[in-house]
Amino acid sequence: MKMLRYLQIGWHVSRQMGWKYVLFRAGYWLQGRLSILKWRFSRTATHRVFISLENWRGSQLTFLFDPENLRVQKYPALKRLAWRVAQIGAGRFQYFSGEWFEIADWHTHPLTGYSYNPNVHWSDVDDFSAEAGDIKYVWEKSRFTFLYDLIRYDHHCGEDQSETVFGLITDWIDYNPVNCGPNWKCSQEIALRVLNWTFALHYYRRSKALSQPLLDKILCSIYDQMRHVAANIRFSQIAVRNNHVLTEALGLFVSGLMFPYFPESGRWRIEGKRIFEIEITRQIASDGTYLQFSMNYHRAVVQLLSWGIRLAELHEDRMCEAVYDRAMASITFLKNSQIETHGRLPNYGHNDGALFFPLTECHHRDFRPQLAALANVLQACLDYQKGEWEEECEWLTGNPHSPAIPVNVVTVGVSNFPTGGYHIIRDANSLTFLRCGSYYSRPFQADHNHLDIWVGGRNILRDAGTWLYNTDEAFTRYFSGTRSHNTVMIEDFDQMQKANRFIWMYWIRNAEGKSGSADREFWIESEFEGFRHLGRGIIHRRRVVKAKGRLHWLVEDHVLNVPKGLRIRQLWHPDEKFREDYQISAVDEKGCALMERTETGWHSDQYGVKVACDMLVFESYGRRIRTIIESCK
Repeated sequence: MKMLRYLQIGWHVSRQMGWKYVLFRAGYWLQGRLSILKWRFSRTATHRVFISLENWRGSQLTFLFDPENLRVQKYPALKRLAWRVAQIGAGRFQYFSGEWFEIADWHTHPLTGYSYNPNVHWSDVDDFSAEAGDIKYVWEKSRFTFLYDLIRYDHHCGEDQSETVFGLITDWIDYNPVNCGPNWKCSQEIALRVLNWTFALHYYRRSKALSQPLLDKILCSIYDQMRHVAANIRFSQIAVRNNHVLTEALGLFVSGLMFPYFPESGRWRIEGKRIFEIEITRQIASDGTYLQFSMNYHRAVVQLLSWGIRLAELHEDRMCEAVYDRAMASITFLKNSQIETHGRLPNYGHNDGALFFPLTECHHRDFRPQLAALANVLQACLDYQKGEWEEECEWLTGNPHSPAIPVNVVTVGVSNFPTGGYHIIRDANSLTFLRCGSYYSRPFQADHNHLDIWVGGRNILRDAGTWLYNTDEAFTRYFSGTRSHNTVMIEDFDQMQKANRFIWMYWIRNAEGKSGSADREFWIESEFEGFRHLGRGIIHRRRVVKAKGRLHWLVEDHVLNVPKGLRIRQLWHPDEKFREDYQISAVDEKGCALMERTETGWHSDQYGVKVACDMLVFESYGRRIRTIIESCK
């Protein structure tokens, strides 16, 4: 039975991902088994002098900012920054913009206590070990995003913690031998680390703590790390196909620009830019939606775009026009999905808490810093008021108020993004958000026709979030499956069939939607064909009607061709105070009231943290459910 299961998964993967993907993965696996990867990625470290400290300090290479003419104004809430810097000084580090852990080394999981062997070749590291736990907890500290707190504190408070910064970098180099251990496993993590070291190295370039031997050590490590990325980027291009390859390509481009004395720098600069341009055009649709169907991952790409476009312009190596088009389309889509009061977006799609370059005191789910920075690079206007979110603009561009091109944002009414399948209604201080679109790339969650509702900045009906990538089967299925979304299930079956952690079978290929307005209402109509593992021709149609000027929603669900004897289950995930201010009721196709059931659900507002919460369910052996959601006040 197990062999038949593997064959079934293999058949579906080859049909959905393509034979190029399958053959490449098979060949890569074989390289690991035959120790070819150990030969390709040598453990030999580089030891040489690339450039003298004097020449390096005197070079005319232009970075995102000039540390000697930096004019970033102070914003409120610097006490929080000072507290975080004190924690770092005490050896405690923040994980996923949330929890703090005291971990002395670079290889220990803070929750499980498991320590990876730092001397094992990276190709032998199991990154999905049940015993070890989610490896992202080990990678998080080694990203060095905490450097931005130290740098920002030094700039705002006139301090110099370069000795601490360089001490942490050299400690990492000493205890992470070349191509060994968990921190060499993922090329994206390597590229992010190099980008963050580059930022710090540039800021502290005239520090007295920086000596010739120290510069040599850091540059040799950067060189070895980027050689790994360059040699392995085909894996991300063919087997991963998402923000990983964008990060790695940007890492190559930036390293090629900022370290021209590396022998391969010219090639890295050209190839990194070429891959970045191709992948931006491929991964971001013309309507601005992103192929990973994740707001947080789209935000990560926004930060990569800000770095890439800005540095290319500064070095008179402008990105192709398609990159500018996709960047502008991205901020248009994300701004239309944004809650104005606090800058958040629906917690839609996988969210691992990634914030690659934290340069403000804003909450990690506030997208204003990143959207404002990219808009400023594009000389576009998002009509944000003045605030602390402007700091990222100042670090990346030196000016938070460039000449402005207006961005098309709907303030009241309906906006739709057909390629991604997103429909958004703004009205009466509320945002109604629905997604129903065909998958043209690997799906991560079975969440079609998910409905998110926000009122006054409050997410009254919400997405459950992500929690962890490496957890037990039940929680993996819950958070990535249909049950954690405001949509419809057939019994306890997901809309697609789960194969393993990141693989779904029976991708939803036939999905469509439309939206508009009438005299007294806004409406969204969508449908998709799914549940293929239960039978052919099963279609879920959803109609959402929002009364103009009132907090009143009608949701009509119709599921066609359900196998006999199976119920349809309409699921809702309200916030904690939903019942105090809103009421929800439902009837079946005959107009008979359906009893509301309360089940235990889970909510994860940030990666690695989950809390139990109520999940409301309406069930029917019929094929239609008509639901009213309205304010009690």
